[in-house]
Amino acid sequence: MKILRLLNKKYLSIIFTFLIVFHSLAEDKPIDIWDLNKKQIEQESEAEKYKKKDSTENSSELSIYEMQVLKDQNEIKLDQNINSQTVKIVGLYDPEDYDLDINMWSNSNGDQIKNIFIKLNNLNLSNDANEILRIALFTNAYYPKVNISEKEFLKFKSEWLIKNSDLDLIEEYLIKNQVINLHPKLTRYLVDYYLSVAELEKACQIFQKNFEPISDDYLSKFNIYCLIVEGKKDEAQIIYDLKKEQGFKDKYFENKINFLFGFTNNPDDKISEKSLLNFHLAHQTNPKIVFNPKASTNKLIWKYLSSHNLLNSFQEIDVTELEKISNIELAVHNKNYPEEDLFNIYKRFQFNINQLLEAQTSYKSMSNIEARALIYQKILLESEMVEKLKLLKILKNSFENENIGNAFDTELKKFLETMNPLDIPDNLTSFYYTNIQIKVAKDKKIKFNNDVLHQSKLLNYFNKDYPKSKIEKDINNFLKKIKKNKKYFLSKKDVIFLETLKSDGVVIEKKYEDLYEMNISEIPTDIQVMINNNEKAAALLRIAEVIGEDKIERMDEDTMYFIISTLNQLNIDRIRNNILLKVLPLKV
Repeated sequence: MKILRLLNKKYLSIIFTFLIVFHSLAEDKPIDIWDLNKKQIEQESEAEKYKKKDSTENSSELSIYEMQVLKDQNEIKLDQNINSQTVKIVGLYDPEDYDLDINMWSNSNGDQIKNIFIKLNNLNLSNDANEILRIALFTNAYYPKVNISEKEFLKFKSEWLIKNSDLDLIEEYLIKNQVINLHPKLTRYLVDYYLSVAELEKACQIFQKNFEPISDDYLSKFNIYCLIVEGKKDEAQIIYDLKKEQGFKDKYFENKINFLFGFTNNPDDKISEKSLLNFHLAHQTNPKIVFNPKASTNKLIWKYLSSHNLLNSFQEIDVTELEKISNIELAVHNKNYPEEDLFNIYKRFQFNINQLLEAQTSYKSMSNIEARALIYQKILLESEMVEKLKLLKILKNSFENENIGNAFDTELKKFLETMNPLDIPDNLTSFYYTNIQIKVAKDKKIKFNNDVLHQSKLLNYFNKDYPKSKIEKDINNFLKKIKKNKKYFLSKKDVIFLETLKSDGVVIEKKYEDLYEMNISEIPTDIQVMINNNEKAAALLRIAEVIGEDKIERMDEDTMYFIISTLNQLNIDRIRNNILLKVLPLKV
């Protein structure tokens, strides 16, 4: 249906005004908070405004499509003017908050950065490593320029956000920077996740907070659907018709959306698994939808079915339907179906007494699903702890051999938690500790020990609770006591403490310099080059790589020495202080 048949002159006037206001807002939106010549941009915006005014006076009968083309051309001109002066900065944090700067990537080689990112993506980074990486990636700064494109650099940010699945951080990053068009994959990940867990309102809020035209077809379709749900059908229709004028075609979407617009009464009953939005539209146009997922069904659709209570048919599944049970096992492995429900299905299998008595032998002649059901039933009947533990190991191995080990995760932990670790035989200790949920201890509080330098109250210096003049006096007094105490030996952590104070300009009297002699831990060559080139961001990436999957407080003292030394030389004090307060104090 053509636009000019839908809109009278009154609507044209309204939409034209809307586009002008929208463009004006786009011009006023801050592009670069660091060095943008605001006065010059305002003058250019005024010039564009008068040009637009002259154009509209001579073309009051323009079509919506023509107005959109003019709007796009003006935006391109403005972008060209801005890009000739500055580069858009995409981030979340002020560099000063972490002792960084806007040029922290400028001296880095893109090939080296890409290699580090590839290594980081292959690691299951600890919280400590991820915290450093988050700061490096999302502090406002210019992009690196050598051997890496803006697109490649932004892709690494997007991949890290998706891998860590911090939805609040993803939304903040997309909306604060208005970069939906730069990150269509990341935005799709966010809105699809919310849709899959039945939180459509949260998904649609992403588009409400976006102030730029959406270029990606999938996100544009999602936006049109959200507008319909929100009762803004006229606005949805305009955007949809504009996209069709620009060549957009999608018969499946058109069929479903026309029903939601109210143009048709009977949508077709096709169900598309091509995308989560397609599947959702099939459900919305047919609330009584019946769909039996397969092993190949996207895990997001499995999650959607579970969240929208559309897996009821699986609850009454016949135990002879092994293919369906196999699909359920995969869904449980992907955390899209309740683990408890799978094991309730296992309970419904029928076995004779001999099979149950000789379960550890008879399961070998059965299909994998039947074997798991038999072993599980035997576990429920077994009273001997060691025998039960052996059966649990057999069952876990059965799942893992088919690459669905997560399907027996929560239930396994429940069994293991009933056992006393002291009763576990040596040959099963590894299995027990690998699979039981170890409760994470609460954050411990610092307990000062004034007999040990790196555990003393002098640590308050790193909390900014210790004036420099006072720390200088107190550290020299402490060293005076140490010199008199022939039994005291300065540890490497003590040396890290002293070297950090010296790095900050705290004067330590020369007479105490001979208190310790040690082999200084060498900084890796590539990191030292980064220090020499003032490559702060790249150095943080390497530190995150060095920490890797470890907790920083568990790292050896030599590694900790060169990490702190690196941060000292680059004057990244706030990150350094946070690390020191994790590794130096005594905590109880």
